[in-house]
Amino acid sequence: MTRRRFPADDPERRRWQDPDRILSSIGLRKGDVFIDVGCGEGFFALPAARYIGQAGRVYALDINADAIARIREQAKSEGLSRVSAEVRAAEDAVVCEGCADIVFFGNDLHDFSDPGQVIRNARVMLKPAGRLVNLDWKPIPMDFGPPLEKRFSVAKAEGLIESGGLKILSVQDAGPYHYLILAAKEG
Repeated sequence: MTRRRFPADDPERRRWQDPDRILSSIGLRKGDVFIDVGCGEGFFALPAARYIGQAGRVYALDINADAIARIREQAKSEGLSRVSAEVRAAEDAVVCEGCADIVFFGNDLHDFSDPGQVIRNARVMLKPAGRLVNLDWKPIPMDFGPPLEKRFSVAKAEGLIESGGLKILSVQDAGPYHYLILAAKEG
């Protein structure tokens, strides 16, 4: 079966996965530090940068150099000077210690070779009151997204997050194809 892929600016994808609505729902604020791990072409990183303004900062991390080049180009063309886009593997990525208001995984936790290490890295980057956000594919059949056998159930994602030293704050439905988990540092 050929699986449909959606480019970062696809209007159809924005109908069922509106990045502005999702970023608002996770509590993104002006001035926040937002780290998008596995950012792709910036579907969430660029809207976050537009929202947080000059007092905030976005770190966009991905292993795809072409995607990072596109984010840099788009950020430059929009004057989004507070975007740092880097080619980095999530398993090796700690861009700061205790600086992030939000560490965000958008549709990709299942893609990492060591998701447990990626969660532990996220914990290091979070401020004491920061939040980890995992937006991921529901494990239901559909003609796009990752193969069903690769997707994480909510229970599996929660287990990984909790084993990384984070406490689950909420699990929400995020449209027809996704769930959203919010977590924070324990104690």
